[in-house]
Amino acid sequence: MIGLHVSIAGSMDLAFDRAEAIGATTFQIFTRNPNQWKFKPIPDEAVTVFREKRKKSGFRKILDHMPYLPNLASPEKSTMKISRYSLVEEVKRCDSLGVDYLVIHLGSHLGKGTAVGVANVAEACNEALAGSAGGTTILLENMAGQKNSVGARFEELEMILARVKQERVGVCLDTCHMYASGFDLTSKEAVATSVGLFDEVVGFDRLKAVHLNDSKGELGSKLDRHENIGEGKIGRSGIREFLHFPGVAERPIIMETPYKDEAAERKTMRTVRSLLP
Repeated sequence: MIGLHVSIAGSMDLAFDRAEAIGATTFQIFTRNPNQWKFKPIPDEAVTVFREKRKKSGFRKILDHMPYLPNLASPEKSTMKISRYSLVEEVKRCDSLGVDYLVIHLGSHLGKGTAVGVANVAEACNEALAGSAGGTTILLENMAGQKNSVGARFEELEMILARVKQERVGVCLDTCHMYASGFDLTSKEAVATSVGLFDEVVGFDRLKAVHLNDSKGELGSKLDRHENIGEGKIGRSGIREFLHFPGVAERPIIMETPYKDEAAERKTMRTVRSLLP
């Protein structure tokens, strides 16, 4: 299951066409503008067409990504309220479409401490899943380690998972974010140590999807800047070793790299396939 983040421009179901055009077998979308709070309901007809194309495509798993504006870790009541509402509604949108995984950024505790941020994210997930009548699973995305961010450390991901009362929650590991936050992925030994630590702290069974991105920044730079596969600081050999870690290649693998056009997307797909076990 390898794919990219694809556009829904024109019609939501066109995501399948765009994914298939580049040879992808999974994909990630935004169901709405990721840079706005306001959104319109998804028309029933659009839901029907999307689900019909899903059946025809044979895609085993597809992903949605939360908009960028919500800060689920925020201790500020106004931000917390609108962020939680956004998550509740996004889960409902995913449920209606039959999307398997909703990837969420955890946000910033704004200097109030990790414990506060962890508790707020967990409460937001509990609220969203309690109001869900579908099967969408929320995936916590590890962060790059920016100041006051929640989720760069595996212990923080585990703390959130332990506080979520529903089973439909897991983790999406982003390789750029891992590297930027200090987890080396540049060799077989480094990958074994870093991913092995994730397994020890969180549990490999909680890993449901991967964001496969190279890094523009150095190890531990806390710089969330994605690079094309094999062209960044992790490098081609590091990406290969990560993909060869037992079980990784069995998860949906999504690239969020700075491709420019369909030709670049196809090249990215070929590159990743050449590095698979």
